[in-house]
Amino acid sequence: ETGHCLRAAGDLPGALRAYQRAVNNDSALISAWTALGDLHLSLGETREAGLAREQSAYLQALPPALLTVKTLIAEGKLEGAEDICRAFLKKAPHHPEAMRLLAEIGSRLSILDDAEALLDACVAFYPDNMPARFDYANLLIRRQRIGPALEHSEVLLKGDPDNEAYLMQLANIRTLAGDFTGALALYDDLSVRRPDTAHIPLSRGHVLKTVGDTERALDAYRRAYGLKPDFGDAYWSLANLKTYRFTEAERGQMLEWVDAPQTALVDRYHLCFALGKALEDERDYAASFAFYERGNALKREELRYDADLMDQDMADQRRHVGADLFAPGRASGSDAPDPIFIVGLPRAGSTLLEQILASHSQVEGTMELPDIAALASRLGLRSGREGAYPANLNVLSGGELGALGQSFLETTRVHRHGTPFFIDKMPNNFRHIGLIKLILPKAKIIDARREPMSCCFSNFKQLFASGQEFTYGLDLIGRYYRGYVDLMDHWDQVMPGAVLRVQYEDVVADLETQVRRMLDYCGLPFEEACVNFHATERAVRTASSEQVRQPIFRSGLDQWEHYAPYLDPLRAALGEDILAAETKAGRIGA
Repeated sequence: ETGHCLRAAGDLPGALRAYQRAVNNDSALISAWTALGDLHLSLGETREAGLAREQSAYLQALPPALLTVKTLIAEGKLEGAEDICRAFLKKAPHHPEAMRLLAEIGSRLSILDDAEALLDACVAFYPDNMPARFDYANLLIRRQRIGPALEHSEVLLKGDPDNEAYLMQLANIRTLAGDFTGALALYDDLSVRRPDTAHIPLSRGHVLKTVGDTERALDAYRRAYGLKPDFGDAYWSLANLKTYRFTEAERGQMLEWVDAPQTALVDRYHLCFALGKALEDERDYAASFAFYERGNALKREELRYDADLMDQDMADQRRHVGADLFAPGRASGSDAPDPIFIVGLPRAGSTLLEQILASHSQVEGTMELPDIAALASRLGLRSGREGAYPANLNVLSGGELGALGQSFLETTRVHRHGTPFFIDKMPNNFRHIGLIKLILPKAKIIDARREPMSCCFSNFKQLFASGQEFTYGLDLIGRYYRGYVDLMDHWDQVMPGAVLRVQYEDVVADLETQVRRMLDYCGLPFEEACVNFHATERAVRTASSEQVRQPIFRSGLDQWEHYAPYLDPLRAALGEDILAAETKAGRIGA
C-alpha cells in the first residue's frame, strides 16, 4: 500500500523500494510484482523488469489454492499451508508446483527426508522443470550431499550458463566441497555481474574467512553492509570473527537499524547478536546482555524446538542402547579405523581439538559432517516389530551394520584428500555414539567438555548459521547440557574406555600433556606441529576459525562471570549437582 501511494505521488524510487520490501515479505503478491515490472521498465532497467514480469506471470498461472499456500508460507503459517497443499495434491497427485511447495514446507520444518523425496520425485516426473531441479540442488547443499548437488547444478548451467542464480549455487557447492579457489572465482565473476547485490560479497567474505584471509574478508563484509545498510548478517559476520572490534560509526549504524520499522526480522536478530558482541567488547555488560537476550528471543520466534522431544530422544538412547550390544562376539560393522569423531556441545573447544589433531601429518580435518545424523534418520524411518531407531539397533545384522559403516565412509570421501585418518567434528553426534561404535567399531571418539556456565553462556551469545536450536534460551541450553552429561555417562557405563574425554580447561592449562593424551588414544606418534597448531594453514569453517589461528589464551575461560547477575535461569536448569561436578572437573587444570 505504501508503494501504491508513493507511486501515485510521483516518488518512483521510493515506490520501488516499498514494492521490493513487499515481495521480500510475501513473494505471492501479484500486484507488487506487476508494479515492480512497470517501474523497472520506466527506469530503463529492462533485466529487472523482465524478471518481475516473469514472476507476476508465474503467480497468475498458479491455481488459487497454491497461491494461498505461498502466502501462508510467507506468513509462517506452515500447518495451514501444509493442509491446503496436501488436499490439493490428493486431487492432482503430481502437480509440480504443489510438490515444490510441500517440499518447501518440509524444508522449513526440517523434515528433510520428506522434502528430498518430494523433490526427487518432482525432478523424475518433470526433468525439464528447472525450478524444481534448482530447489532440489539447494536442498542437497543443505544436506551437504555434494556429488548429487553438483550433478543437478551442471544440468541447470548446461541449459542456462549465464543464469546468476545457478552460478551462485555452483559457488556454494564448490565452497562446500572445499574448492575455495573455484568458489572465489565464481563470486568474483558474480560481483562484476551484480555489483549491487549484498549477498555476493557476504558469501565471498565467508570463504575468505575460512581460508584465513581475514583482511579481505573484512573488506567483503563491509562491502555487504555498504550495499544494504540494515544487512544484519554482514555485521554479525564481522562480530563472529571474535577478534573484530566495531568502530563507533558502525555501532551507531547498528543501533539505528536494529529498531528501524523497515528492518526485517532476520536482520534484526543478526543486529542484536552483533550489538551484544560490540557492547561486550566495550565492557557494557548490562546493555550487551539485553541485546543477546533480545536476539535469542527473536530467533526463537522462527524455530520449533521441542525440549521435551529432545529429552525423550536422549532417554531412548539410554533405554535401548545397552552394554549387551557391545559384548564380545556380537555382530559389528566396518573395521575401518579412519574416522575420528569429536563430539560434545558447540563452543566447548571442539574446533581447537580439531585444529590440534589436523596439524598431524596423518590426520585431516573436514567439517561438521551430517552423515551420522542422516544414517540415524534413515534408521528412524525403519519401524517394524522391533520399533524405530534406536530400538532397532538391536536387530541389525553384521552385514547391515557393515553396510552402514561403508555408507558413511563413501559419503564422506568427497571431503578427504589422502590422509589415513579424518575428523568429523559434528558436536551433535554424541547423541549417536552407540550407532557409531556399532557401524565403525574402530572409530575414535573424543568428547570435548567445557565447564557448564562457560559453555552454555558461550552458546547463548552465538547465532548459528543453522541447527543448534537448543541454544536460544538460557533454560533450554541448561537443560540440554544436563541431558548431554547424562547421556555421556551412559556411554561410559556401557562402553568403558571407548570415549576419551578432553576438558577444555585442561588443554588451556597444560597443552602438551593433553596433546600427547589425544595422540596416544588415537594411536598416533607425537608430532610437534600439534602443539604449534596455530601455525597450521588449513581451512576452518566454524565460529572459532580466527581463535584457533592464535596460540592458546586463558582470557576466554570465565567471560560468563561478567554476566553472572543475569544467569539465574541457566543455573536453575543445570542444577546444583551438574554445576558442582562439572565445574570441579573444569577447574582441575586451571
